Amino acid sequence: MAFAKRREYLFLYSVKDANPNGDPLNANHPRFDPETGRIMVSDVRIKRTIRDQWLREGLDVFVDGAPKTLNTRINELKSKLKVNTGKEALQKCIDTRLFGVTFALGNEAFSWTGPVQFKWGRSLHQAKAELIQGTAAFATTDQSEQRSFRNEYIVPFVLLGVYGIANQYASVETGAIDEDVDKIADGLWEGTINLITRSKVGHVPRLLMEIIYQEGFSGSAGSLDEKVDLQGPDGRTLNADEELTIRSPKDFIVDISDVSKKLAGLKNYIETVKIWLDNELQLKGMDELKTAFGQKLVEQMR
Repeated sequence: MAFAKRREYLFLYSVKDANPNGDPLNANHPRFDPETGRIMVSDVRIKRTIRDQWLREGLDVFVDGAPKTLNTRINELKSKLKVNTGKEALQKCIDTRLFGVTFALGNEAFSWTGPVQFKWGRSLHQAKAELIQGTAAFATTDQSEQRSFRNEYIVPFVLLGVYGIANQYASVETGAIDEDVDKIADGLWEGTINLITRSKVGHVPRLLMEIIYQEGFSGSAGSLDEKVDLQGPDGRTLNADEELTIRSPKDFIVDISDVSKKLAGLKNYIETVKIWLDNELQLKGMDELKTAFGQKLVEQMR
């Protein structure tokens, strides 16, 4: 079993007064590129957002986020799914069918390349992390006269862009089918909405584009996140200082004109373009997309 049609994804989401993706080896400082001043988010973080949503929906997932050994997790799945081997168990898990897995336990060892992959996400503008200090709930010892202190990093506001692709050829090995890959878009959108923890509350999905190609097409538009531009509310290019002062969607316009132009050049190979759009986002370049695709374009306001 496999899916037959290639897909690409462009996902934009904002983070306000939260930590998009802390680096545990750097005091949980938000990941960033010091040369460009852009905030970064790993593909692993994106996949975790999707997996967590699938868990909420009751789907069978291999990486459930709980602290346990590989042996314990596989035995849990074997028992639940009523199978005898690790490979049989992972064939029934949606995350391994879509994201792949490297498995080695006892006499079993195999590796699947996941058909769905994401680039590292990057902010569409410069942003800075801020160190916030506060008082902890308790003292370190009973003899202490004051409570201990805590440090944490947040980003006041950032708009992040993520690109992904679903490769139909790799799905032959993992057994991923159309019903599986259909769950990627909702996992991204709803999963981001449901990032409700102390360090993650403040995540808002702003735009999601899913391009579904005709069967037999093996090309791609490629790196759609790099074709998105951010402009000021008046349509002019923002300078570095203005980028650093962005605090809400009212402070910018998202220009997808280059995305529209690239996709229009591939329209003979594209079956459908699906777009989820947050109603607070100011968007430029949508008219060109509507003109190029007409009824092939399916738009949902959220």
